[in-house]
Amino acid sequence: MLIAMCCLLCCCISNVKNLKTSNLNVTMPFKKFPKEYTCDGKDISPPIRIRGVNKNAKTLALIMIDVDAPKGIFVHWIAWNIPANVTYIPPGIPKKPVVKLMVQGRNDFGFIGYSGPCPPDHSVHRYVLKVYALDCRLNLKPGSSLNALYKAMNGHVLQEGSYTATYSR
Repeated sequence: MLIAMCCLLCCCISNVKNLKTSNLNVTMPFKKFPKEYTCDGKDISPPIRIRGVNKNAKTLALIMIDVDAPKGIFVHWIAWNIPANVTYIPPGIPKKPVVKLMVQGRNDFGFIGYSGPCPPDHSVHRYVLKVYALDCRLNLKPGSSLNALYKAMNGHVLQEGSYTATYSR
């Protein structure tokens, strides 16, 4: 009996661990940002593919940051309440707080929605796009900050995935 209970407990812990650590497949069709998705071009949001979302997920959230910014991490885009069945986010998402596919927050430029790579120097910067599968819709006000998004997501993340692309001027 004790052995059976231990096996059951281990199996349950293993399943929870797999749920929490299983990765989403997140991609963009480039490794280096084309200018159209940057401040040197049209500054439109890039296309994003998402695959492997857990069947228990209700929504997705995304965060795009520059990890090589001079003053530390710089937020370029945050969005949430993306339906979990979305596998493709098209380019050119409007820079409005609420759009058909998502609710958007304020980036570190002070704008709502996407603001593309715009490094202040000529070095190569890495831009990390993270997508999170969540077990609920977030009750978060449009235009909220990254810290507010992290706080709202706490305890609700089922999966995450990331993709890194670079840009230099």
